[in-house]
Amino acid sequence: MASVRYQLGAFPPSDLDWLQLVPLLGPASAALARYDGVLSAIPNPQVLLSPLTTQEAVLSSRIEGTQATMTEVLEYEAEASQDESDSAKVADIHEVLNYRHAIRQAKDMLEKLPLSGRLVRAAHETLMQGVRGKNKTPG
Repeated sequence: MASVRYQLGAFPPSDLDWLQLVPLLGPASAALARYDGVLSAIPNPQVLLSPLTTQEAVLSSRIEGTQATMTEVLEYEAEASQDESDSAKVADIHEVLNYRHAIRQAKDMLEKLPLSGRLVRAAHETLMQGVRGKNKTPG
């Protein structure tokens, strides 16, 4: 199947191969239903989703030059007396933690608000709290 390029005003594409896509809808729906069932059986689904959110935060923060690994972030959170001796590493970890917090905040806000500039500005303000760039008009 060829890739599809999406452009403003051209969605959905008119040349989709529906005969090829329709058979995939059933298995995709079944997989989503199984996932939803697993999440509904867990008393606190955040326990399952937290590592995925942290991994996303680590990978996305790398775009900005952040050098923290998932292991370093998890170890930092697990330590009762968090070692601040490597200030550059701790700063990177704080960026990742802010990213993760901004994701959760935006998710919660989306339950009450539509996707909007207000929501994006609030997430950006959270992302920039106490890290490099904090003085560059967060939000």
